[in-house]
Amino acid sequence: MTQKPASRIVHINGWPGTGKLTVGRLLAKRLGARLIDNHMLLNPAEALFARSNPLHASLREQVRRAVFDHAVRADPAESFVFTDALADDADDRATFSCYLDLAAARGADLVAVLLDCAPEENARRLVAPGRSEALKLTDTAKLQQLRANCKLLRGLAEQTVEIDTTELSPEETAARILAHLGF
Repeated sequence: MTQKPASRIVHINGWPGTGKLTVGRLLAKRLGARLIDNHMLLNPAEALFARSNPLHASLREQVRRAVFDHAVRADPAESFVFTDALADDADDRATFSCYLDLAAARGADLVAVLLDCAPEENARRLVAPGRSEALKLTDTAKLQQLRANCKLLRGLAEQTVEIDTTELSPEETAARILAHLGF
């Protein structure tokens, strides 16, 4: 008989504007998990430095490392929902390995969720009210460039679910993820 993991880690990856934070909030509430949005890790660097400044990447990495170091020591029953925008490149695969290491250190299940939507819908969502105030990407040309030149990181966890959110509400998307998790 296998023992149930003490906690669960859900990693939501997707392009900016695909609904990661909204869905993450719904999941965290339903799972009784802690939500760690990628902007919690990114915004301190965004506030202090331009992305072209090497100090931006340095601070972002230090914040991420501190959060992960502390998450390892959190209550063993604690679950986490993370959001991210990781591309399929060496740097972002290395970043994802932090989630694999965290899950292993906590004895937790890691479920990778990939959210995507049609490019037109993605561009529409990108300019939603409140995004710029949260230091989120709102430049549709930048999004188009990202989608044209990068692929989303997918399939690096034992459990993976991919969802096209084009026609789905955040509640429907969260319900599909919860169904995958057995809820």
